[in-house]
Amino acid sequence: MDIASPPRYRRYTTSRHGPVPRSGDELPPYTQRNTLARPVARREPTEHVYLLTEKSRPFITLKLYSSATSSASLPTFFEKENINGTLEINAEKGDSISSITATITGRIITGAHADDSCKFLTQSIPIWSKSPDVPRVPSPSEGASKSKLLGRCEWPLSIPLPRTVTIPNESGSPHIYSLPETFLERHTAASIQYDFTIRISRGMLRIKTAFGYVPSTRPRQASLLRQLSYQQNTPLVGPSIDPEGWKTLRAVSARALMFRSRQVGVQCLLSLAKPLSYTRGSTLPCFLTLQSADEDILHLFATPSAPVLKLQRCVRFLSKTSLPVENMRGPWHETIEDIGSAVWWSSAGTDDQPSVRHLEGEIKLGKDLRPTTSIGHFSISYHVVLRPFDVPYSTSEDRSLLSEPVEITTMHAHGPRPQAYSPPAYTSPPPPDDHYLAVSSGGAGSPTGFCI
Repeated sequence: MDIASPPRYRRYTTSRHGPVPRSGDELPPYTQRNTLARPVARREPTEHVYLLTEKSRPFITLKLYSSATSSASLPTFFEKENINGTLEINAEKGDSISSITATITGRIITGAHADDSCKFLTQSIPIWSKSPDVPRVPSPSEGASKSKLLGRCEWPLSIPLPRTVTIPNESGSPHIYSLPETFLERHTAASIQYDFTIRISRGMLRIKTAFGYVPSTRPRQASLLRQLSYQQNTPLVGPSIDPEGWKTLRAVSARALMFRSRQVGVQCLLSLAKPLSYTRGSTLPCFLTLQSADEDILHLFATPSAPVLKLQRCVRFLSKTSLPVENMRGPWHETIEDIGSAVWWSSAGTDDQPSVRHLEGEIKLGKDLRPTTSIGHFSISYHVVLRPFDVPYSTSEDRSLLSEPVEITTMHAHGPRPQAYSPPAYTSPPPPDDHYLAVSSGGAGSPTGFCI
């Protein structure tokens, strides 16, 4: 499952390789490259070991096998994967254990107090019980087959993770949500956490670990002409040639006050690649058309460093989860920040008129972007925002000119992979220090969603 592979990069060129088809009817059939047809070796699962000792020797051993890159990391599971592992208990004669249960929970946490936590997922799986009426996980150990555990007892675990849960939405009505990715950032008060716990009914014995869950979300396929560009390693064609591949937003005026005395401006048409859904680790293509009768002013606004286009993220959550559902419209918190910037270059494939300029651009998406998420009273959303232009010797109002919602996903669309087209001289600014920390997680069996 490929959730964050970086795009393939190509050397920037101002020439196009061959004529560009005018319609999807002229496209040649898609053939997969040999490099893509090579079998990919599946990496062995990573083992995570958790021990509980008694009398200086192992009493309970839990082993989980996950897709994490290191045993030092949290266990990480992808959508459609099971939580696989083994549980081993060394029971002495006369041990008073009466039951063993595995529990999976998912929580939205918005503060340090117990009331600041809302469970959206809880699932209990009985592993063993002294009662013959309670289901047991099959065990190859003879000591686990009776009403009392004796000796070395082992149970293989393979627990399916649910893909959805049903909990109240903002209005209090039951709603089906996809399981969200684990979310944990130092400077954001809200988080999403999943836990896997083995409980043993002898005193307060338990083994507990957080784990990561990665949902599978992918965009719809791009237009045929854009897929052809990716396949043949050629520049993207603009909205005039590939109208199905772009969403052109409403026209706006970008204005500035030159030398504190002269009001100037240009007309702007911003286009974003369709569908408005983009895979983290890839790029968000954009296209800008500028128009003005004053060629000198047009030249200033069409300088690649002048347009300011940002990818903006909003994390929204309810601060007091202990409030009744009918009060969920209470103290909402929003954390809004810019997490990506577009780089621009002059379009090489357009015949500019004296009063018109075209710029191509893209926003490089970090591999660690959290996908678009909505569950209960927590959401992560993204917008592409056009800000006032950065024109030398000028000032402008500090307000956004345009804002368009977009989606961030974890997987690539079917078909050719997106490429990065920005010239090598352009580099994106580094992400803020310690900006993202997280993995994700889920639950098992037939989940029950509720808030407490």
